[in-house]
Amino acid sequence: MDEIELKTAPADFRFPTTNQSRHCFTRYIEFHRCVAAKGDESGECVKFAKYYRSLCPGEWVERWNEQRENGTFPGPL
Repeated sequence: MDEIELKTAPADFRFPTTNQSRHCFTRYIEFHRCVAAKGDESGECVKFAKYYRSLCPGEWVERWNEQRENGTFPGPL
């Protein structure tokens, strides 16, 4: 049986505290900026997707996705 390796986003000096909310939000934005700049098929954006998915609660991501679709997302994309 293959061994499963669990990873999360690497440490980021911009977010030194244990509250990772801002880190989560920033990684989500970085992913969507990457996709906008390089396209959906870009392998370079995969790491950002892994980062935000490991940091962000699913409910937040669902709400942000809905907000992006509705044009009401509060962040700079």
